[in-house]
Amino acid sequence: MGSRARFASLLSASFLLLLLRSAEPLGLRQQTPLAGGELLGVAGRYLTREERWMNQRLDHFSPTDHRQFKQRYFEFLDYHGAAATGPVFLRICGESSCDGIPNDYLAVLAKKFGAAVVTPEHRYYGKSSPFQSLSTENLRFLSSKQALFDLAVFRQYYQETLNSRHNRSSGFENPWFVFGVSYAGALSAWFRLKFPHLTCGSLASSGVVLAVYNFTDFDKQVGESAGPECKAALQETTRLVDEQLQSDSHSVKALFGAQTLKNDGDFLFLLADAAATTFQYGNPDAVCSPLTNAKKNGKDLVKTYAQFVRDYYIKKLETTVSSYDQEYLKETTPDDSSSRLWWFQVCSEVAYFQVAPKNDSVRSAKVNTRYNLDLCKNVYGEGVYPDVFMTNLYYGGTSIAASKIVFTNGSQDPWRHASKQKSSKDMPSYLIKCSNCGHGTDLRGCPQLPFRIKGDSSNCTSPGAVDTVRKQITKHIDLWLSQCQEPTRAW
Repeated sequence: MGSRARFASLLSASFLLLLLRSAEPLGLRQQTPLAGGELLGVAGRYLTREERWMNQRLDHFSPTDHRQFKQRYFEFLDYHGAAATGPVFLRICGESSCDGIPNDYLAVLAKKFGAAVVTPEHRYYGKSSPFQSLSTENLRFLSSKQALFDLAVFRQYYQETLNSRHNRSSGFENPWFVFGVSYAGALSAWFRLKFPHLTCGSLASSGVVLAVYNFTDFDKQVGESAGPECKAALQETTRLVDEQLQSDSHSVKALFGAQTLKNDGDFLFLLADAAATTFQYGNPDAVCSPLTNAKKNGKDLVKTYAQFVRDYYIKKLETTVSSYDQEYLKETTPDDSSSRLWWFQVCSEVAYFQVAPKNDSVRSAKVNTRYNLDLCKNVYGEGVYPDVFMTNLYYGGTSIAASKIVFTNGSQDPWRHASKQKSSKDMPSYLIKCSNCGHGTDLRGCPQLPFRIKGDSSNCTSPGAVDTVRKQITKHIDLWLSQCQEPTRAW
């Protein structure tokens, strides 16, 4: 692991200068609908949606491949001040199209610290794809390791952009701090691990730093977050759906609006995700209230659950059924590429296979390891599988040997079991406890979906729990920024 890190550091230094002066003109400002159909512009959900571009290296690990691609990014400078000597907050975009800088709790922190906020889009996602065709061959440059070098190159490029903009010497350095949620939270922690000289610290919100092959703790947490009554209703629903699939699969799939899913495993994974999402994003009543009421009143549980999936998961959250269809995932030029891209990262690097535990599972037992491995093979071909051991060897998993990283998790979030939940030296970990505290609660508030302006915590069942952790985050940022070297340091 140490030799790889030294190799990476040497490569980064040799490639940075080539890319530093590659900015492109501003792009167009756009608006897109949010989950639930609500349309918000710059004054609402986003601090800015004004696109900027830079040239990024395609392969940071090859001494001979010098190809580049256009990487989209965003900047927000309203709080930075005329001299622009304050902190730069690097917000990492993760496994989806990055359409602007969200106006969540990071905006509050940026205002408090007088910080600029910059957000580069993750390679391959959104408008930052090196290739038109997302064939398995073309996806070989999609990895967390390449993404981390993208961030390092972007960080240096943007620092030089600021210096040029303000007529400063090339040796001037603003203090930087990195933020991310979920997979981007893992990238935030890993960036501090691999490039400690480029950031004063990191916030890994729901940062999934542990690659997990059979992630049974995910389903176990769904059951725990649901509580005994709701869990029992979910389990009975799963049993009934399994039975109906055996007798008339088309009819039961049509009931859920998912008759296009020919593979039973794809269908059952959709149903499992629909329930898990309510706990992950702070909306437990969306599934538990109708199911428990139906069970008490002797109503049809499958029909009740089908209505929840159609109305909440598909309609309100705008989930596309096709994103669960392996035949759609095989398409190399899909309308929405995020699912194919993320599944490739799952199948090649981190796994997170959300399989049913042997006992007391909420999801169907057919959502198992074989289902996931078959999906990887069917969609991407022979030889694509997640080497979880090597991923954790490279980054350290929950034994990550870094410093000045804050880890945060919501108590109801199934993903927290892939995060670092125990504090260690210079790496505090906080669990935000409330009945609707889920994925990224510290930055997103409650519920986590749909979007909450400024990360509003007033709808959390315990706003005080959220505010207490936010105060701790602020203290760590303040301390670590003060401990960072002077802004004029050179490296």
